[in-house]
Amino acid sequence: MAASLLTLLDDITLLADDIAVMSKVAAKKTAGVLGDDIALNANQVTGFSPSRELPVVWSVAKGSALNKVILVPIALMLVAFAPWSLTPLLMVGGAFLCFEGAEKVLHKLLHSKEEDRQHHTELVSHLQMSPEQLLAAEKDKVKGAIRTDFILSAEIVAISLGTMQGAPLMTQAAVLVAISILFTIGVYLVVAGVVKLDDLGLYLSSGATSARQAIGRFLLWMTPYLMKGLSILGTAAMFLVGGGIIVHGFPVLHHFVENAEHKAHELPTVGNILAAGAPVLFNILIGFAVGAVIVGLVHLYRKSFRKGMVAH
Repeated sequence: MAASLLTLLDDITLLADDIAVMSKVAAKKTAGVLGDDIALNANQVTGFSPSRELPVVWSVAKGSALNKVILVPIALMLVAFAPWSLTPLLMVGGAFLCFEGAEKVLHKLLHSKEEDRQHHTELVSHLQMSPEQLLAAEKDKVKGAIRTDFILSAEIVAISLGTMQGAPLMTQAAVLVAISILFTIGVYLVVAGVVKLDDLGLYLSSGATSARQAIGRFLLWMTPYLMKGLSILGTAAMFLVGGGIIVHGFPVLHHFVENAEHKAHELPTVGNILAAGAPVLFNILIGFAVGAVIVGLVHLYRKSFRKGMVAH
């Protein structure tokens, strides 16, 4: 009896060690996606009144947790019964991210003065909305943020699984649960801090000492630029993550990027810098190209659909 108990404890210790080691490896591999996740979500949850910012972050965080509750069992079942389906499903999600990013970029580049006037009118009407209308608009934005988080969460789960090929299913499940909890808490704590920076700046700027006031004024000055930067990084992250998924799904593109990276390494002086930047740039370009094509197809479909509706 004692020997059996010691054997069980030894097995549990070994399993815990395996989980800890694999969790560290998975966390390192997914660190890039984590940065994208923070940038995207900080961008998605801005634009609300100060009193609603933290409730919105909390709503999106709960949605993100639910996403992972859905994704982790599905991913484990796919690993067990249909491992071939992971890549196509990820590519669909990656294409959707590229589409959302390209839609934002192309809208900013191609919008007319009339659209600017319409947007201004919408902002004015937004200020005049009833509490019920504001709540409905808030729910729509939260849904969009949770939808985007679903794809990024799927990418995190897939990358984590890629670091654990051949490991027992129980170990993979434990690592996925640990990574999901860690990333959800970490991402949304950072996002909550980012969206409340302006409130912190306002509080400090009314402080008793000149040092506090200076820090507060600096935060108030910096926050709009930080949010603008996060908006740009969030859009770039859509292309980087989505394009990266597409590239890894097509061996020809993946080998092309690897060859470009190796050739860049051979260059003197700037070789290491170019080798590090080439895959990032290529993934972003592929992501934008894929997204632009999908935007064009969706636009044609909507146009033909409207014509069909008018004809009827």
